[in-house]
Amino acid sequence: MDNYATLYVCPTPIGNLKDITLRVLETLEAADIIAAEDTRHTVKLLNHYNIKKKLISYHEHNKAKMQPILIEMLKAGKTVALVSDAGMPGISDPGSDIIAACIKENIKVEVLPGANAAITALVSSGLNTESFIFIGFLPKKISEARKILETLNDEKRTMIFYETPHRLLKILELIKEVLGDRNISIARELTKIHEQILRLTLQEAVAYYSENEPRGEYVLIVEGRKKEKEPTPDDTAIMKIVEQYKSEGFSTKDAIIKAAQMLGLPRNIVYDLIKTSSK
Repeated sequence: MDNYATLYVCPTPIGNLKDITLRVLETLEAADIIAAEDTRHTVKLLNHYNIKKKLISYHEHNKAKMQPILIEMLKAGKTVALVSDAGMPGISDPGSDIIAACIKENIKVEVLPGANAAITALVSSGLNTESFIFIGFLPKKISEARKILETLNDEKRTMIFYETPHRLLKILELIKEVLGDRNISIARELTKIHEQILRLTLQEAVAYYSENEPRGEYVLIVEGRKKEKEPTPDDTAIMKIVEQYKSEGFSTKDAIIKAAQMLGLPRNIVYDLIKTSSK
């Protein structure tokens, strides 16, 4: 509606306080209310940039109570800036619920670009970035986590997981068990003083964290399943296909072209085979 205010989704730094945009700072400064996942955490950021605004708490455990309150504030014309503890609100946090509620109520939602741990870790991994899938946190129950991983067994896209330190080793063992050994990049404490990015195999990762206690929050970038190379048909099979096309009325030249296209082979390989067999 015309008199409704806007919900501004404001990404905050994932570690380094300098990783915040001018636009986010301007939005936080202009907002009537800032809805924060952890007000104690957010106030440190606001104090750093000398922003004095009313903070209200909006998190997983109070979202059912706070969601209608925020909706009424927006309908009353009060702009709300939504922030999470770090990164983009709405990614693996309750921000997605208030965003969906606003859309349902025809309240404008404006998402500002900014820091995101998943994309930062993906780009730094050295693995395929052309096609990827975000899974986030696996379920707490190992049996449920296993079921999800089993559905990803044939996934060819790069996979992105979030994980906590106390579960890291168990989850790495589970991923290796279900998906098999493959390359992984493990990013922790991104943009912070103790940032660490390990690029290794799952087997090496399990060995490493069996000896080194995990600390900090982790992003796991797991290599997708590699396409299995299809076996090249033998010479006899190739010749039979060429002969089949010739029997259908194609010239030898056109039969070779058709056979090469069907088999995904270079044309000269099929031509040389037919030429040699005709001698």
